[in-house]
Parts: sequence; C-alpha cells; structure tokens
Amino acid sequence: MDLTLSPQEQAFRDELRTWVEANHPGPEPDGDEAAFQFRIAWQRKLHEDGWAGVSWPTEYGGRGATLVEQAIFNEEMTRSRAPSLANVLALAMGGPTVIAHGTEEQRQRFLEPILSAEEIWCQGFSEPEAGSDLASLKTKAVKSNGGWAVTGQKVWTTFAHHAKWCMLVARTDQDVPKHKGLTYFLMDMKQDGVQTRPLVQITGEPEFNELFMEEAYIPDENVVGGVGNGWGVAITTLMHERATLAFGLQVQVKIALGQLMELVRERGLDADPLVRQRIGQLYVEAEVLRLNAYRGLTKIMKSGVPGPEGSLGKWHWSEVNQSLTEASMEIRGAEAPLTGSDDGADWAYRFLRARANSIEGGTTEILKNIVAERVLGLPRLR
Repeated sequence: MDLTLSPQEQAFRDELRTWVEANHPGPEPDGDEAAFQFRIAWQRKLHEDGWAGVSWPTEYGGRGATLVEQAIFNEEMTRSRAPSLANVLALAMGGPTVIAHGTEEQRQRFLEPILSAEEIWCQGFSEPEAGSDLASLKTKAVKSNGGWAVTGQKVWTTFAHHAKWCMLVARTDQDVPKHKGLTYFLMDMKQDGVQTRPLVQITGEPEFNELFMEEAYIPDENVVGGVGNGWGVAITTLMHERATLAFGLQVQVKIALGQLMELVRERGLDADPLVRQRIGQLYVEAEVLRLNAYRGLTKIMKSGVPGPEGSLGKWHWSEVNQSLTEASMEIRGAEAPLTGSDDGADWAYRFLRARANSIEGGTTEILKNIVAERVLGLPRLR
C-alpha cells in the first residue's frame, strides 16, 4: 500500500487547502438554531464553489472525486477545524443511496436540494425495541391511496427537528422473514402525521429526537430500490456512512491528542512515567487508526463499493476517543468536572459527548460482530 499522494491528489489537496484558508467562516456561534443556520450557510458556500458532495458524479452536481480525494477532503476539513456541514447525513448517506438505488426521477428531484442544503435529511432506522437489530423494527407501512400509510416510532433520529426528508425503513410485509419484509422510503417530515420530540443529551444539546408517525403518507414514487428490498438499500446507506469516516476522525484524534499533550505540559506532568506511557499508548492507537483507514480505503478501491471494513474504523475511533477524553479528566484531577474556564468546559464537554461514541452509528457490540463475521470470516454468533 503506497501512502504517497499522486500528483493529481497533491494538486487536489493544495487546491482545497487554499480554498478553505480563503473562505473559512470561523467558529460556530452558540445556540442550536444559530449554529445550524451557520452550517447551512457554510455548506451553501461549499456548494457554490463545487466542494459539496465531492465524490458524487458530476452529472448530479458533485465533483467526481476519487475515493482517495474524498478521504483527503475529510482530512483537510477536520485539520482546518472547519464547521460541520448542515446536511451531513444526506451528503454521506442519503445522496449516495439515491444515486445507487434510486430512479432517475428521484435523482433529479432529491440530489440538488441536498447539495445546496435547501432540504435537510435525517435517518429513521433505530426504534425503541430495534436499535442495532434493524431487522426487528416494528414501524409498519400499509398501502393507501396510491401510496403508503406509515405508523410507528423511531428514536435517536439526528437532526429530525431540522429535517425535510427522512430516510425511513418500515415493514411492508409481515409474512416473510424479518430481513425480507422491509422497504426503504423517503418520508416528508413536514406533514401532520409526523411529530418530533427532542431528546436532550447529557451535554445539554437536543441533537437527537424521538420520531412519531401516525398514518404518515408516503407516495409510491418515494420508495427507493423497490418494495421489499429495504434491507439491502439500508445496508448501502450504512456502508456509505462508515466508508471514509475514519479519515476525518483520525485527524480529529491527532488534534485532540496534541491538545492533551499541551495540557500535560501545563500541569507539569510531562516527566511522569505513567502519564508518558498513557500518552504513548494513545499515540500508537491514533496511528493504527490512521493506517487502518487507508487499509479500508484500499479494499473499497479494489471492490468499487463500500464494505464492512468501515465498521472497524468506527469501532476503533470510539475506543480511542473515549480513552483520550478519560485521560484528560484524570490529568485535570479535581478540576475535571468544572466548566468555569474555556479549557475546562471544552474537556468536560468532550468527555460527556464521547459517551455516545460507542452507541451512535452502530454500537460497538454490533460492529465487533460485523468485523468478526464479514471481515475476519469467523463463524456467526447465532
């Protein structure tokens, strides 16, 4: 595996760096709504200059970038500490799924408003009794008036309170094995049959939501991939979610690790052998995360489609990030819970937010099973 950038890839990175340096909007404002509108404006600027959906085909508004260039994009955006994009779920998951499984009419209808952040998307997969076990979901869709009436509940639905569209998986056939009775829909969130209820996290943020549907209407033309094929379409969504995720995350870890080293120096602990050993282990783990990200990318480049290797990067990042934030709390000692200073508030927030890392985007237990069975070829658990 050659990690040296080609001249084309180097030129791509240089062009991106120059653009970001000239257009970086600065830190996000405080407050959920203000910060979200800030991210919408940032994404629209990216779209105007051809930097939104960089790996999407050019005919659908993307840049036609290679997988390596997409990874470079993720790295550079994280390195520059640029704001997150408002429509990240649609850009990374929804759009690629419509490109892969949607009709041409669906591509023409949905893709451009994703890139421009005109229409925000959320993901309606998890349920109170079907979190990581997606095939056990109970939300039902029944035929009604040339479309479908959907009734059920979803949970941990990120950005549902902002969203226009939901990538929704519902059960359309009760009489077949559970994996085969699912259909993938695009549901309009702005209708009377849909209600959202924010879930306030331990950080105080209402990022996630409960989603309630009572005979919400979805027309036939909003079925993606055909009735009964929802499991396969949903897997495409999840594989794209994790495909190049580790590239941005490993840079994020390296930045945080540098800040942790500075904290150690400030506290005069840089000569402590136990602290040095802890930092050394985190540095090794961060480097392994980076190299495994390239390993997964190489596999995707050979097969042409995202595979289960992305689960390894997400799982590993969860453990490294949680270990890093735990170390910061131990180093800060009795001051760790305090949020009176900017530094204290930042590390305390990171520690609290990291608790979700091993749950969001697939629980660590499920990811371990995926890696064991689909990457290592071990026997199924059951």
